[in-house]
Amino acid sequence: IVKNMTDVAPAPFRNEKALRRLKKRRAADARFRLYGLSAIAFALLALSTLVASIGFQAISAATYHKVEFDVVLDPAVIAPKGKDTPADISRNVDGFYALIRSNLQETFPDAAEDRMTTRELGDLITRLAVLPTAKWVSENPTQIGQTETIKVPLSDDLDLYLKGAVSKEFRLRLGDISAVTETAPRQFQLTGAGAFKALESLVAVQRQEVGDAVDARSILISAGSTTGRVTSLNADGAEVTLLTGSASDFSNVRPTARMIALPESERNVSDLQIAWTLALKEKGRISRVPHTSLLTHTDSTYPELAGALAAIVGSLLTMMVTGFIAIPVGIFASVYLEEFAPRNRLTEIIEVNINNLAAVPSIVFGLLGAAVFLGFFGLPRSAPLVGGLVLALLTLPTIIIASRAALKSVPPSIRAAALGVGASKMQSVFHHVLPVAGPGIFTGAILGMARALGETAPLLLIGMVAFVADVPVGPTDESTALPVLVYNWSTNAERAWEPMTAAVIVILLMFLVTMNGIVVLLRRRFE
Repeated sequence: IVKNMTDVAPAPFRNEKALRRLKKRRAADARFRLYGLSAIAFALLALSTLVASIGFQAISAATYHKVEFDVVLDPAVIAPKGKDTPADISRNVDGFYALIRSNLQETFPDAAEDRMTTRELGDLITRLAVLPTAKWVSENPTQIGQTETIKVPLSDDLDLYLKGAVSKEFRLRLGDISAVTETAPRQFQLTGAGAFKALESLVAVQRQEVGDAVDARSILISAGSTTGRVTSLNADGAEVTLLTGSASDFSNVRPTARMIALPESERNVSDLQIAWTLALKEKGRISRVPHTSLLTHTDSTYPELAGALAAIVGSLLTMMVTGFIAIPVGIFASVYLEEFAPRNRLTEIIEVNINNLAAVPSIVFGLLGAAVFLGFFGLPRSAPLVGGLVLALLTLPTIIIASRAALKSVPPSIRAAALGVGASKMQSVFHHVLPVAGPGIFTGAILGMARALGETAPLLLIGMVAFVADVPVGPTDESTALPVLVYNWSTNAERAWEPMTAAVIVILLMFLVTMNGIVVLLRRRFE
């Protein structure tokens, strides 16, 4: 008997034990949500770190420094008698390089004092940097004998120095220099009340941090195009050895002091080369320009002259061969296996082997390509044709598996409806099932191609690691690819290759992003 109609009967599952279970279940749900968010945050952090590290290094390669020279194209030097044909002129690297060195020696006449100094001066510019100029003059022979302005890349080590990548450098603006006194040939005493106090304090601080090793560091003082190296220092004066320019430039000015953290013996650029470079920059002859040659030049042994054009074209040719083979073969194989193949032991073995091939390491496909395509069929080594065939074998399992998954996702009612209105089996598949499965099939094909674009090991084994100085024009020409170029440049010893490698990685990522963008557009177009 219910005594009060407002009394609510207790729920049969509302007890202390059930509430504890409910509380634990909700806590587990909250923890799982936290784990999922943490995993996403970690993945985004790792991806952001990777992109930032690559991008930070690649920024340095986006620009480089060029030096301007006004030279007379002397025919006796660049087109001597008997070697004045366009082909001879374009190959006359030594002649054009001699014009550059002569201009540098005229700019810095003190460099002719000894052979070693003259050689250091010539090292401001790489010998092969004049090749584009030689080619241009060979195509325009009427310019021979005229005065022309030539711009060539600065050597990679000095380019890195101007970008601040050679060594940490401390810069100070000094006080006014009141007197400049010559104490010996090219030795001068700079005097100014308290002019060097800040520099002396910096040296004292550095001595506390690194000890007597600070004495091995170079301290350069610059005013205009004049630079001197400090040999002794106090608060009111400094003894300097003149490297470039005239000591009179120090009078009544506030020069700039540079303390280079890395001693001269531990870097690839000398104090003299730094002084020459600063002088050329002060004169307006050095400019920082976009590094367009990275996309227009082929590979080189010098970082400042190297480009990725041959690798870009080689990758495109390789992907064309891969796509023409892997995509149609993969799609037709998946259609047959999913729609027409009888369900028996043979098809089961084929399906299992396709799944196993998708997990085979890529280097195995490279060994197969080297043995079959190169060894047995005798196809040309280091050619996009062979690379495309190998990558097609590598990509086929991925395309087949993705295409079969897309075909399985098509509702059976579409097949039944097509057959019910009188369509044949082939008509129902190609007119109704394939259009519905198209977005998934396109996604699998492009993702398989993206995987092939980034593969390196198979291409190394078929010889696409060769140094390629010419742009390939066909699938049978000697070529290389972007992943192989990244591998080659990353193994070079010179530090200038690091930003160049990062820049090529960015180009490769742009290719991958473009391919993924095509996937999104195709999916939206055919959904």
